[in-house]
Parts: sequence; structure tokens; C-alpha cells
Amino acid sequence: MRTVEDVKKTFDYLFGELGKVIVGQDEVLHQVVVGLFCNGHVLLEGYPGLAKTLTIKTLAELMDLKFSRIQNTPDLLPSDVTGTYLVEETTTGKRTFKFQQGPIFANIVLADEINRATPKTQSAMLEAMQEKQVTAGNQTFELEEPFFVLATQNPIEQEGTYPLPEAQSDRFLLKIRMEYPSAEDELKIVDRFTEFTKKTKLRPILNRETLLYIQGLTRQVPISNDVKKYAVTLVQKTRSQKELIEYGASPRASIGLVLAGKARALLAGRRFVSKEDIQEMAYPVLRHRIVLSFEAERQNMTEDDVIKKLL
Repeated sequence: MRTVEDVKKTFDYLFGELGKVIVGQDEVLHQVVVGLFCNGHVLLEGYPGLAKTLTIKTLAELMDLKFSRIQNTPDLLPSDVTGTYLVEETTTGKRTFKFQQGPIFANIVLADEINRATPKTQSAMLEAMQEKQVTAGNQTFELEEPFFVLATQNPIEQEGTYPLPEAQSDRFLLKIRMEYPSAEDELKIVDRFTEFTKKTKLRPILNRETLLYIQGLTRQVPISNDVKKYAVTLVQKTRSQKELIEYGASPRASIGLVLAGKARALLAGRRFVSKEDIQEMAYPVLRHRIVLSFEAERQNMTEDDVIKKLL
């Protein structure tokens, strides 16, 4: 696989396989794959029962990578995520400490219902997400590349949840919103899951080397100075619109927006980034990085409404 056309073919096939399990949600699937292209973490938000977990598990099945799942609960401890030291007795009776790796030591980590974990446990993921390493005791362990955290959260559950602090949510490249399916798609879902059908067997399409190569290719997609300036100006606008936005996005958002634009162009089989790529990716890149002002909330505006206004 050496060309943009080869990448496009591979991912058309990948989406075809995803379609055997997931009905509809095409835009969501595209955005999750954009996150993987950019070597970034993805936060998936949606109401219960919209197949958030199933989407991530299916995607992991199609990649020949090590997968692990963390089911977040209020009593989950940081050591349950990173791992802990165990006392090991040798045959001679000597006792030594051995580090037992936690579920964070994988290529794809599904952090299910991340906002149900306490802030202390959530912060255990911070170092891993940002620096791709885990510190336990006085030792630091490198995480194997590629490393993604794909997290899910429900927007309506307030009981027993701990909203992600800004510093933590900023570590996610994209925040993707999953909406209810259309009536036509819902009918297909009902047909698929209420009739007796044999379990769909999926075979891995992408391996570690291919994915790392595509991540390198993504960064090489050309972007004109005009489009790059457009992306940076958009992010800077989030800091000057004080009547709508209390706190704007950081330069990390500018980097993320340009990278996501490159990945979207590659997915479409194009050799350049268009203004449309930047406009489409502005929503998942910015919606979790801006804090709305009291005035915007008073007008019942959502983050997406404000981004639309900026665009």
C-alpha cells in the first residue's frame, strides 16, 4: 500500500465490513477512523443503546491489534487501570516485586462510560493519553505504538457521574456525538437483531505496520497556506468571541483541526485538504474545547450552535 488510492480502497472495504454489524452512523464511523489516522484519542457521546460500545468493539475486531476494555465505575482504582506491583516468591524462597500490567497496556483501549470513574482514576489515564507512558512507583513503562483510548459517555446520566475536567477532555482529539438513527435505519436494526441469524465473522483488515504507515501518510497530505490560515483563524476566533465563549480553544485545537482535515481528505481519496474538510471537522475538534458564556447558555445555545455561528 503506497498510494492514496490504495488507502481509499482499504477503507472502503473496512467500512463495508463495519456495515455488516453497524447500521447507519456513517459520519460517526468516518470520524472515529479519522481519529485513528491522526493517532488521536476519541470520545464518543450518545444516549444509551446507540451502539457506542459495539462500534468500538467491531472496529477493534477489524484491526489486528491488542484490545482491552475498562468498564468505569465509581469504585474503580487507578491501579485497576495502570497495573500494580505484586509480590512474587521464587523457588529459593526469595520475594521480589513484579509489575503486573493493567488494561491500559494495549493498542486500542475502550474506556466505557468514562465519566462514571472518579477524578483520581480518570487522571490515571492522563499520562498514558498524552505521553504514551505509565509511571508506577519509581519506574516508567513505555506504551506500544499505536495507542488509542476510545472512550464513551452518556450525556444524560448525572447520577453517580464525574464530568471530565477540561484538561482531560482536551486530551481527546475528537468528541463525536452519536444521534438516534433514522426510521429506515431503525427498522433495519430491528430486523437484524430480532431474527435468528448466525454471528457475523469479521477478519482483521489492518495490522500494526499498515496503520503506522497510514498515520505517517496522513501527515504528508498537502494543505495550502490559505486553508491552514483559515483553520488557525477559526480557532483564534473562539478566544475573541467573549459574548458567546467564556474560554476558547488552545493551539492543540489548531494542530488537531489541521490533522483531522488531512485525515478526512485521505479518507475521501483526495491529495489535498479543502476548506470543507476543515469546516466538517471543526465540530468534533472544537465542541469539547470551548466553555460557553452565561449569555450563550441563556439563549439555549449548544457548543455546535456556537461553532456554526463562528463558521
